[in-house]
Amino acid sequence: MQYAEKALEVADWFASQGHEAFPSTYSTQYVGLTDEEKEVLKLEHKYNNDAMREHWSVIEKSDRVLVLNYEKHGIAGYIGGNVFLEMGFAYILRKPIYLFNQIPEMPYYKTEIIATNPTVVYGDLTKVLE
Repeated sequence: MQYAEKALEVADWFASQGHEAFPSTYSTQYVGLTDEEKEVLKLEHKYNNDAMREHWSVIEKSDRVLVLNYEKHGIAGYIGGNVFLEMGFAYILRKPIYLFNQIPEMPYYKTEIIATNPTVVYGDLTKVLE
């Protein structure tokens, strides 16, 4: 949700290509907020709206999962805990997983990210459609 604006842009790009994308139903609520405000809102959505289970059902219905992993905390291709969990959902459901940017150098769970067998598209969204 830190990059909700970018997620909405990517969803628009897929729509322009004749495909439907499913960013979080809460994405528009994050547009224009500071990082601190986004963190507070994320917790509210997780606790009060069961956002994690809601997104599970989206992953379950999808053909594939694209992870928009931008730089965060000085880590290129950062993947946070919730996104890592969603990658696990997708893996268990046998959904192809795509990473927008490189696999991050993150101790303790880089190996698990690799084990989900993601395809890294290096910003080229057309590769998700192949």
